Amino acid sequence: MSIDLESRVRRLEDRHEISEVVIRYATAIDRADWAMFADCLTETVHIDFSEAGMPAADFPREAFQAFARDALSGFTARQHISPNHIVTFDAADADRAVCESYMYAQHYLEGAEGGDFFLMRGSYTQHLVRTPDGWRIERLIQHLGWPEGNPDLPNQARARADS
Repeated sequence: MSIDLESRVRRLEDRHEISEVVIRYATAIDRADWAMFADCLTETVHIDFSEAGMPAADFPREAFQAFARDALSGFTARQHISPNHIVTFDAADADRAVCESYMYAQHYLEGAEGGDFFLMRGSYTQHLVRTPDGWRIERLIQHLGWPEGNPDLPNQARARADS
């Protein structure tokens, strides 16, 4: 089956744009750029962080943005790395795709009780949809591989952010 050049170029551009959304999601967390973070998501987003203890649920974009801001703002520093993107397009709908990527999420909280470092390794499965404003994440599943460091750090960071 032969695919015309225009379709092939469009598919390459789509792959690039999808990877950019996934990278912006991680970068926005580290920069605490919550507007950029929200811009990566559809109006309603399904989040499944059940392997980390947060049951899967649908969130209005602003509610998930607020959750992420509140959960992560208390850290002294964060670094989220999202490499190894594998993009698969929906065979029945060219406006839908899945991007699988690795997750390397470092969290630092200076002076934390029990240690100031927590690392989560694993992967993400991001389901994306093309919108009039570009590709957006509509479903995000976090898969945990193995953690390292102080597992209480997220609780301590949230307490600092709340105080």
